[in-house]
Amino acid sequence: FDQDRSRMDLAGMIMLHGYSLSMVDHAGFQVFVKNLQPLFEFNDFDAMEQDCLSIYSKEKQKLYTRLNHLRGQINLSVGIWDSSEGSNFLYLTANYIDEDWTLQKKLLKFTAIEPSETDNFHHGVVIKSLTDWGINGKLFSVTFDGCDAYEFMLSNIKNLLAQNRNLLLKSGELFDMRCVTHLLKYMSQEVIELCREIISKVRDIVRHTKSSISLLSQLTAIAGQVGINGSRHLVLDFPKRWDSTYRMLEAAIDYRSVFSLLKDHDSSCYSKSLSETEWELASSVTGFFRLIFEFRNIVVGNKHPSANIFFPEMCEMHLQLIKWCKSPDDFLKSVALKMKYKFDRYWNKCSLVLAIATVLDPRFKMKLVEYYYQQIYGSCASGPIVEVSSGLRKLFDEYYSVSSCDQVLRGSNHGFRDKLKGFDEFLSESSSQCHSISSSELEKYLAESVFPRNNDFNILNWWKVNTPRYPILSSMARDVLSISVSTAFECEWGFRNSRSCLSPESREALVCGQDWL
Repeated sequence: FDQDRSRMDLAGMIMLHGYSLSMVDHAGFQVFVKNLQPLFEFNDFDAMEQDCLSIYSKEKQKLYTRLNHLRGQINLSVGIWDSSEGSNFLYLTANYIDEDWTLQKKLLKFTAIEPSETDNFHHGVVIKSLTDWGINGKLFSVTFDGCDAYEFMLSNIKNLLAQNRNLLLKSGELFDMRCVTHLLKYMSQEVIELCREIISKVRDIVRHTKSSISLLSQLTAIAGQVGINGSRHLVLDFPKRWDSTYRMLEAAIDYRSVFSLLKDHDSSCYSKSLSETEWELASSVTGFFRLIFEFRNIVVGNKHPSANIFFPEMCEMHLQLIKWCKSPDDFLKSVALKMKYKFDRYWNKCSLVLAIATVLDPRFKMKLVEYYYQQIYGSCASGPIVEVSSGLRKLFDEYYSVSSCDQVLRGSNHGFRDKLKGFDEFLSESSSQCHSISSSELEKYLAESVFPRNNDFNILNWWKVNTPRYPILSSMARDVLSISVSTAFECEWGFRNSRSCLSPESREALVCGQDWL
């Protein structure tokens, strides 16, 4: 028996599972542990808090070392998490692909923010975190949510990198990403605002039906008579949650014929019933939500999604919005135009990054870009296609230049005079030689047939296996594929302890420590 080891094991368990620190004072837990090991001595709340801080410190040092020895770059995501009790927290996560070609997402900062604090304070927290972690020279991109307030923070981060002479690849065009989850939220808000009247009518009839056991029984009986199996149950939405509004509409539309018959059995339903035209409108509104909902599932359904999976989904959404914008129904067209306005702002800023990530998927390469852009842009597709192609080549040439410089630096550390050092510098400075050598690796990749599509394909494993064939391109793929497309974040610890007696430092230690463990 080792008292110290067991004490730290208990602290680690509390951090890992998000348990309350006060559990060490619970009589039932103490009895349970004493029956297992009578020699174990319990520490009080304060001592357990210090043990958790000790684990946090050790794990932070491990992560610091790991991040600063990465071969590739780091993609940062910055967001604000709103707890259900109204507290707000600023968080930073580092997204990268490690030496084993595994996509990692590590929480670097979690701190409470007050409504009175300005954007200057927020950007100061971010800049300090980058410096504390020593990663301001390893940033490939930063992903923010859609708020314009982050433009000031972005400018300051770029200035910091410029002062330290850190290279922004492709002149910083790929540095600024935005959260696709927030795009979906903004689009859904447009739908809710413009379709408020029809949504309210559906909500009223659902609320009225669910308020009576008798009405629900009649609904179920009529549904059975008309052959509706009732696979979806009627649900009332939470107006602040667009996804719950979608589920309410979808279930109600399944029962639209039942509601029409129900009013003949219960006069109280008559005043709340919808006309066939209104049900058709509700069905169209549900279609808007379904498009957003299915995309959202792609994001939240993957714990650590690589950036290559999003381009085809964005293109499918783009095509559907174009179709809806041509609707003969003026109201539906107006809703689609509002959605597309939000979509276009995101597309114009982020589509190049997503397209390059897809080109680095050996199942698609440039072929998928050509396939979708011909549908989206029609006769004008050649321009956007060339933009992706030239952007890819420019980015690759920059990676080649960096690789050449690294080789020269490694050659100068052998402890003896390298007679051909000047030749290495000549190669590095020769732009024509650089272009021909670098292009050969990229052109080789693009010229080969696309890899067969199958459900078991693992893009990171493919690049891991093919790194010897594409040493420079694989370095680029490592950085691009780890770009964070979403800042979505969930935290049990922040909610559970935000009103407790924990200090801000301890809360951050518990939240980050849980993530690292």
